[in-house]
This record gives sequence, C-alpha cells and structure tokens, in this order.
Amino acid sequence: MILTHKIRIYPTLDQEKILWDLSEKARLIYNFALDERKQRYEVIKKLPKKERKYISYVDQQNQLPKLKQQFPEYNWVYSKVLQMTLKKLDANYKSYFGLLRNGYADARPPKFRGRKYFQTLSYNQSGFKINKYKDIISLSHKHPSKIKLDFKLDIIPPGLIKQVEIFMDYKKRWFVSVNEEFDTPEYKDNGFYQAIDLGIINIVSASNLESKHIQIKNKRPDKYWGRKIDEVKSKRDHCIKKSNKWHWYNDKVASMIRRRSKQTIDFQHKISKVIVSNTKANTIIIGELDIKKMAKKQNGQTKAQKTLNHSLQNTGSMGRFAEFLTYKSEKIGKRVIKISERNTTKTCCVCGKMENRKLSERNINCNCGNIMDRDLNSSINILLKFLWMKYMGLDKLDKSGKPIKFDGFDNYLLQRPSVNEESFLNKYKLGRDLLRQTAKRETKVPQLVLVKTSCVVRIRRKPRPLGRGSSPPITDIITKGLIYGTILGIAAFLFSTQVGENQVSPPLIFIGFVIPFIILIIKETRKQVKDE
Repeated sequence: MILTHKIRIYPTLDQEKILWDLSEKARLIYNFALDERKQRYEVIKKLPKKERKYISYVDQQNQLPKLKQQFPEYNWVYSKVLQMTLKKLDANYKSYFGLLRNGYADARPPKFRGRKYFQTLSYNQSGFKINKYKDIISLSHKHPSKIKLDFKLDIIPPGLIKQVEIFMDYKKRWFVSVNEEFDTPEYKDNGFYQAIDLGIINIVSASNLESKHIQIKNKRPDKYWGRKIDEVKSKRDHCIKKSNKWHWYNDKVASMIRRRSKQTIDFQHKISKVIVSNTKANTIIIGELDIKKMAKKQNGQTKAQKTLNHSLQNTGSMGRFAEFLTYKSEKIGKRVIKISERNTTKTCCVCGKMENRKLSERNINCNCGNIMDRDLNSSINILLKFLWMKYMGLDKLDKSGKPIKFDGFDNYLLQRPSVNEESFLNKYKLGRDLLRQTAKRETKVPQLVLVKTSCVVRIRRKPRPLGRGSSPPITDIITKGLIYGTILGIAAFLFSTQVGENQVSPPLIFIGFVIPFIILIIKETRKQVKDE
C-alpha cells in the first residue's frame, strides 16, 4: 500500500529561482511532446484505424538523449523528472480515451501549459536523498548556479520512500509530496459484515448481521456557502471583466469554494475514520456508484433529478468518501467490497416486492407491514445481496477490489460449500431471517450527535430526560443548595441587621435554605428535557 504525505517546505529566493528554471524545462518538454502527438494524429487520422501508428511514451522517451545533445540546457533537469513528465502526458491521454470509451462525449483532451504554470517535478525511485537524522531532503539537479536543493522536513515517513514530488499551490506555498510504501496487516474474514448505503441526506446508512442500524447525517457546507458564493459572483459579474475589482471578487469566490471543499473533505475524513475504527466487521460492503454519470445532466430529467445532480456536485462526491473508507480499511487489515446496488431501494427487504419510488419518499411503507427509512432498506438489501454472492462463490475479488464476474452458472457451482451446520449457508439463512424479523417492526434508529473535537468526531447518544434513569447526582444538588443557601442566609442576616433585628427570622431561614433546593430541581429538570 502506498501512502502520500504532503509536507510544506520553505525554499530561499535562490532556490525558488532554480525550481522555476527546472519547471520551465519540464513544461517545455510536456508541450513539445503534446504538440508532436497532435501533429501525428493530423497526419494519420484519414488512414484506416488498423494502419494508424500512434506515438507512445516509449517513443518519446527514447528521443530524450538526442534532445539533450541538441539543447544542453535540458541537462539541468534530472533524467527521471523528464521521464515522469512524459509519463504524465501519456496518463492524461489514457484517461481521455478511457472517458470516451465509457460514453463521455464531452471529455476534453490534454491542453498546453502556459508560462505561469509550475510543472510538478517528480523524482521517481532516484534523484533524491533523505537524511533521517537531520530531517533534510536533497534533490538532484545540474543547474549552473550549483545551489543545493536541501529542504527541512517536519515529518520523515518511516517506510520505504518510492517517489518525491515538489509543487506549488495557489497561494504560492511550496510543498513536497512523499510516497511511502506501507505494509498493511493481512485481511482475515472474521464472519462480521457491515453494509453501507451512501447518500446525500444521510452520508452513511449502515446495517449488520446483528440487526443493528446506524445513520449519520451529512454535513452540508455547500448549503452554507452556496448563497454567499452566489452573492459575490453577482457583484463580480457587474464589474468590468479582468479589472482590479473583478479580480478581487474572483479571488474571493475561489477562496470560498476552497473553504467549502476543505470543510467537506475534513468531515468525510473524520466520519470514515469513525466508521472503520468502531466496527467489528473486517468486511465492509458498499454500493458501486457511477458518480460522474449521476451528476451529469441528461435530457428529459425532472426537477428532483436535476436537484440530485446539483447536490452530488456540491457534496464533494460520494466516490471520494468511498475511497477514504477503502484506504483506511486496508491500512488496518480490513477490506471494502463494492457491489452493484441496482434495485436495492426499490425492493422491500422483507417481502421482496419491487416498486418505483420518488426521491421525495424517504420512508418505505410496504403492504407487508414494513415501515422503515429507504436508505436503511437499501443497506439491508446490499448486505443480503453480498451474503447471496458469498454463498454462490461470487465474492472473490480482482486486483482492483471488484468482485470477479463469472460467465456461466457452472463456474461457481464448483465453489459452493458443503451443506452442514458449520457451513456459510446456515449463517446466511440465520442472518437473513434475523434481518427480516427486525425489519417487520418499525425500525427505530438511535438519535446521534456528532461532537467535534480537535482531531476526531465522537458519536454519542443524546441524554435522557429527568425521570428516566438519568437524573443529576444528589451530591451536586446538595452542594449547590448549600452554596446558594449560605449566600441567601448571609444576605438575610445583613438585611435583618439593617432593620434593627439581632436574630434572623424563621421565614428568612426558609427562604435561604429550602427554596434553593426547589429551584435547582426545577432547573435540572428543564435542562434535561431541553437536551432530549
């Protein structure tokens, strides 16, 4: 497993100049290679597809030695950096053609990069040296100035470092990205399974074989920032384009969009960590969603479907949350399996009846008596689907983590387990019956509160009101009563001295010592009821 660490560095002015010079050479290599590919396509596009010969990464890489002889200034850049620049261009083209094959006709090919663009410098497997005693990283180059590119690191990854990249963000801050090879624990199936249905209103709706359910509301920073961003955009559009005021508003819009994105990512990181750490299950099953298609507008959509598209675009994509779950699970020896969730919302988890439902129908009210949240119903169906796949031998995964698809029924008949008391078939039946018995009753999901701390998000139940087993401690009431009674008793004594009496009257003693107890009990009762 490869983990990436983003570490900030603080180069000097001379080092910044060297980094820009090296980036300029890498940027020119990228543009020249892109132009060469485009010219080749213009020549061969009229030929039949079988006779076309495209330029590959290997062809362009083999031209680098001749290019360095013709233009010696390209020797300034470490050879691996130029090779990785060509590899990124090749990866961009593969991504572009992959989108076209999947039906995305609006996919755009790679573009040229301008002079103000800082080309990321990638040192793959060599060209860098890390001194773990001094916490310093050194990068290789042959710039005429001969200034060393040594940078202090706050964190030194303990594992084997595979690649180092140096880049600059929108605020002109410099960072080093270190890729570390991390040894993960071996995955073991412990017989516990957690099925999760991802959504927009409820980011997580989970169910397990023990008939326990949980839902976590999605924090929607886009609802807070949406109106503010629209207001600033409206003011920007009334300015002359590219003027100083237009640039000021434009930077403000970009800043708010980045803050919205960071808040969403922070929330998803914390929730994914809570889910992976607090579940007994070593196997987590989630639905396989094509977020790109779901967020894309199509002809003939209803207003609710258009709203769904907009919500998917602004929530930071459920796909990213699924990736967070995947890598956090793999890090601690667990596994996330993605299976198709087709018809899991339409189908009743009790009787199996399929019915089309609008997006506004948040609860399922089936004729069989099943009344429950539609997301929880979907999570139960995902779990039942996985159990059926496991029983049929369809739970084996390929390298990408997806279930292997078998061509015919005969292929997985051979992998059926023997039917006995210890076989998985009995476990499947018991789990299915337990889920269906629970679903027959109206499912009540415990109310949850997200308590934000400095580093994690804790989940706790809301406190019960007074009179249900959660009354305040009697010692606290006595202590507070004595304090209030003493204060009021002293006040009563001073008052009686002022009017000429040497002793405190009994009514004043009653006011000073008894009434505070009554006030405290009423106050604590109202507080507990308010919390509920």
